[in-house]
Amino acid sequence: MVERALTCRWPGAGSATANAASTTANTILSVSHTGAVARIAGLLLGALVIAGCGAGGGSDQLRAWTTAAPYLPPPVGNAPANAPVKIQAHAPAPKVAAVRGPVAQVADGVAQGAPSDAEIRRELQQAFGTSQVVNRASLSADGLAAVPSSAPHAVEAIIRAANAVALLPYVYGGGHARWEDSAYDCSASVSFALAAAGFLKGPLDSTSFMSWGKSGPGKWVTIFANHGHAWMIVAGLRFDTSGLRIDGSRWTAETRSTAGFVLRHPPGL
Repeated sequence: MVERALTCRWPGAGSATANAASTTANTILSVSHTGAVARIAGLLLGALVIAGCGAGGGSDQLRAWTTAAPYLPPPVGNAPANAPVKIQAHAPAPKVAAVRGPVAQVADGVAQGAPSDAEIRRELQQAFGTSQVVNRASLSADGLAAVPSSAPHAVEAIIRAANAVALLPYVYGGGHARWEDSAYDCSASVSFALAAAGFLKGPLDSTSFMSWGKSGPGKWVTIFANHGHAWMIVAGLRFDTSGLRIDGSRWTAETRSTAGFVLRHPPGL
């Protein structure tokens, strides 16, 4: 005779129904002598256990409960919830907005060695067919250009970016593999300045500048390009890698021949 101890491990264990099921099943098993009776007892045991263990009222019954909604921090600032997402350009312009230089004031005089307005008019008339003069940039003693007080934001961005690379050495191909470099060639330095104002997404060589932008001279910016060299005049001041040989800066108040160059300018400038 074999006795089997039964234990219910589901919710409802210990209830009256479950205890009765366990007692009845153990009694049947204790008196069974044949396999048939044992099978019947097993079926009865299963039915009674299911009935007993599934019954409610036990102290171990699972209960569901509710929780408060999770805390969500308020949005930063006063931006509306449906504000459009700003997508960064694939090839951003150089980060030179923080570069600061001297800003020309109305009371400032003309930099030493800079051409006079009459000379500028003659040069513009000879090179561009117009004698129109805009508020000109001036050159500081450290070789950087001062932004004219009336310059548009795009011109200001070009001048400040050009100041960031004006004193760096010349290396052929420099500035074409990456924006921020230790040296720049002629077209890369011009590209760097134009990209800061949003006109370029990548450096151009001098040949590409021959067909870039708008044809002819601009009011604020004029680019001079041929198959071997590129430079520009911004607010009446020349930005040219050949200026490094003059006073150590790409900015220079000296003029040069424009023969053999194609004249282009950024749209709107």
